[in-house]
Amino acid sequence: VYSRFCLEVARGLKRSTHPQANVKCFPTYVQDLPTGDEMGKYLALDLGGTNFRVLLVSLKGHHDATVDSQIYAVPKDLMVGSGVQLFDHIAGCLAKFVEKHDMKTAYLPLGFTFSFPCVQLGLKEGILVRWTKGFDCAGVEGEDVGRMLHEAIQRRGDADIAVVAILNDTTGTLMSCAHRNAD
Repeated sequence: VYSRFCLEVARGLKRSTHPQANVKCFPTYVQDLPTGDEMGKYLALDLGGTNFRVLLVSLKGHHDATVDSQIYAVPKDLMVGSGVQLFDHIAGCLAKFVEKHDMKTAYLPLGFTFSFPCVQLGLKEGILVRWTKGFDCAGVEGEDVGRMLHEAIQRRGDADIAVVAILNDTTGTLMSCAHRNAD
C-alpha cells in the first residue's frame, strides 16, 4: 500500500503523468508556514460535506490560540441546487456567527477550507474541477469558489469579511499543526 501510494503521489506531482494520476497534487500557493508568533482574530470556514464549520480563531502569539466554532447544516436541496443558493446560505451563516460574536463591524480575514478538487490560480483563487461527496450545485464547476463566496458575502453587505485564502483540508491541517509546533 505504501509503495503504491508513493508512486501515485509521484505521478500526481509530475506534469506529464498528473492527468492519469489517482492522487492529484495541485499547487497551494501557501508561501510560508506559521511561526506560532502570529496574533489577531481570523475566521475559518470548512466546507466538505453535509455540514460546514465556521470558526473564530484568536491567535495570541507564543503558539497559543483559542477557537470558537459552530457547525451548520447544508440542506440536501442546497447540495444539488444552484451554486448561488449554496454560497448565499453559507454567507448567511457567516453573518449569524459574526453577529453572535459581536464582530459585525470588525474586519475579519477568512480562510476557506474547500475540500473538493480545485485548481488554484493563486492563494485566494480556486477553480472547482468537479463536485464530490453528494454535491452537484449548478454553475460552480469551472468557477472560482473564492469569488463566489466573496460575492455572496457582498450581496448581504452586513459583515466585513474578506476571503484571503482557499485551501484543502490537508493544507489546513499542515498550517494548524505548524502553528502549534514549528518543529
